[in-house]
Amino acid sequence: MNKQNTDMLHPTLRTIEDGIYKVLVIDDEERFTEEIVEFLENNDFKAVAANTAQEGIDFLNQEKFDLLILDVRLDAGVNGIDLLKQVKPQHPDMEIIVVSGHGDMDTVIDAMRYGAIDYLRKPFRHIDIRIAIERTGKFIDLNRKVKHLENKQSLISESLEAQINRQIIGVSKQMKGVIEMAMMAAKYSDTNVLITGESGTGKENIARMIHFASTRKNNLFCAVNSSAIPESLMESEFFGHRKGSFTGAISDQKGFFEISDNGSLFLDEIADMPMNLQAKMLRAIEEKEITRIGESSPIKTNFRIISATNHNVQELVDSKHFRLDLMHRLNTLHIHIPALRDRVEDIEPLMNYYVEFFCKQFKKPVMHIDQERVDAMKEYAFPGNIRELRNLIERAVILSKGRKVDMQYFPFTNQQKTALPLCYTSTATSAQQAAPMVPEAVVCSKSMKLLDHADRLIRAVL
Repeated sequence: MNKQNTDMLHPTLRTIEDGIYKVLVIDDEERFTEEIVEFLENNDFKAVAANTAQEGIDFLNQEKFDLLILDVRLDAGVNGIDLLKQVKPQHPDMEIIVVSGHGDMDTVIDAMRYGAIDYLRKPFRHIDIRIAIERTGKFIDLNRKVKHLENKQSLISESLEAQINRQIIGVSKQMKGVIEMAMMAAKYSDTNVLITGESGTGKENIARMIHFASTRKNNLFCAVNSSAIPESLMESEFFGHRKGSFTGAISDQKGFFEISDNGSLFLDEIADMPMNLQAKMLRAIEEKEITRIGESSPIKTNFRIISATNHNVQELVDSKHFRLDLMHRLNTLHIHIPALRDRVEDIEPLMNYYVEFFCKQFKKPVMHIDQERVDAMKEYAFPGNIRELRNLIERAVILSKGRKVDMQYFPFTNQQKTALPLCYTSTATSAQQAAPMVPEAVVCSKSMKLLDHADRLIRAVL
């Protein structure tokens, strides 16, 4: 190879994958391996060399490589084609370029037959190896995209995804059980459902799935956050009112129960509903009829209640913060969504999904996350669950450059698994670094109670 052209090729190769390929070079000529490794490293590839077949096998057993550059004739009479036949089945995702100074057509045919993607005859120019790597890079990118699609692990059909405008991703037994229970709830479209789980676990997604998989799918899905409505307005918002029935009632208004006729009424944060309204709600749910404020005639309405809370419902009932009879009405079918830290198998597919989602949204090339970082994320407690993971990936995709998600934007340092402040940045000035930083997330242990989670998160934000 001609060394003087290395710098000239540098800009071209940087645009291929921006340094995320890991390349292994196996050749018994030390001078050749030194030169090609230098060429690759100058173009931001991670490259290592082996001068014997056994050394190359040892590297392959220790690390995962994207590309192998393999000489046909190795030390002690070892045939590179034989080595190709051995390693390709063990590493099917790794592409292989075969090189040789003694090639003939039979060798080329054998190399291609046993899985090589390209063949170069020594001596070759920089332009030759550049074209070969660019060509191989297209196959590597395509294979990664196909593998990512295969591993997307959506738990619901594409048509249902389109209806709820969301994907439900997971591979764990817990989430498969949640989906199975939700689909059962969808079959019985008049039955009320209670969904429990910590904040950020996706309770509304499951509620939407139940609605749009049911016979009520062509009618309204009305989502209401009970904690966001002032107590003085709750009765009017839920039951509706007649014009002039109270100060500010300038027109007739239907309530949530009425507009949800033949549809689903999703009551989020149901535990925050005041006790004086709970009795009225109980009667509305039992009789399937409501009376607007300022009117005397009841109105029939065929709604279905799907409610959600991040509190322990039994504790709420025991502490007299929630009516037992109302809980019985709401809790006909109970679906509990486990916290993300209790189903770590779902973390990797969720990370992959959100990386692809935000790369597409921000019109960035598809990025890659190191397996080491994925494994570290599985040790993180995720007090904010999927919502926290989503925000974490979104920020990392925005701030990362090139085709690799930068590790510094994840909540662990490389040295220890401690939570980093979410406002962390490597470009902070010395004055900024000296200033105290308030973390927006707090690591919590599996044994921590739900209310402790909320308390710690509130303290962290304040």
